[in-house]
Amino acid sequence: MRNKVTIVGAGNVGASCTLWLAQANIADLVLVDIPQTETMPVGKALDLLQAGPIVGYDSRVVGTANGSYDGTENSDLLIITGGLPRKPGMSREDLVGANQQVVTNIIDNALPRSPNAIVIVVTNPLDTMTYLAYKHSKLPKNRIFGQAGILDSARFAAFVAQELNVSLENVHTAVMGGHGDEMVPLIRYSTVFGVPLSEWLSADRLNAIVERTRKGGGEIVNLLKTSAYYAPGAALAKMATAVLNDQKLIVPCSTYLEGEYGLNDICFGVPVKLGRNGVEQIIELKLSDEEKAMADKSVGIIRETMKALK
Repeated sequence: MRNKVTIVGAGNVGASCTLWLAQANIADLVLVDIPQTETMPVGKALDLLQAGPIVGYDSRVVGTANGSYDGTENSDLLIITGGLPRKPGMSREDLVGANQQVVTNIIDNALPRSPNAIVIVVTNPLDTMTYLAYKHSKLPKNRIFGQAGILDSARFAAFVAQELNVSLENVHTAVMGGHGDEMVPLIRYSTVFGVPLSEWLSADRLNAIVERTRKGGGEIVNLLKTSAYYAPGAALAKMATAVLNDQKLIVPCSTYLEGEYGLNDICFGVPVKLGRNGVEQIIELKLSDEEKAMADKSVGIIRETMKALK
């Protein structure tokens, strides 16, 4: 039987994710959006389907009209991208009230049709919305997680490769913690050709790259006047591929913690092993005092944001 993935939110991130997944040839894809978008998901899906013969993928791509979830039944994966995008000057905290309603509505409509699905959340504020989705869905914690450090790690790697004028294939970076501004760069575990970043870059240049990575989402918002979508879509597709192909891929994800890293009752970005069962293992790294301090600060910011949940 062919895999099926439902992407809820047919905007820029959802459509980009659908394109990357279609090219991966690992699943049939269903695009859903709110009723107000009427036939837009149907049109985007048809456009993507017609790109298949040109690019060379066989994925079946369909969209639903008027917010319908008919046709999403028995999905293996549910990817939640729906929600208001961050606008210039808007903090993630500003999004909590509006996007809480969006996420709970998606869960209530999609999960009854696909009770065995694994859920990936990208709606901002990411860690808070992942926590909300976990609590509201009542799924086992391995089956619901959020896109967190995989995008921040990619931004970090792109800036390092650009700075050193080396291939991206040579760069391996790692972050944990909250998404974006609250990320915790794991510089000790980040390398170029296996050599620690500190041996390639001065402290000043490395700090500048870390700071640009932290503000990477905001930089794009200021340039585009809307949130990033190509890289977030690609990150979602990579996570989905790891699950569907049972890759056992270790990447940072926002996942519910029960004592790991000394944290409880929070969704927080940590390294995990992704496979067919979702989060199959949480990887606990030994943190330095400096890294622990940054992680504690990130936790504090996320918990403040969580207080805005109703």
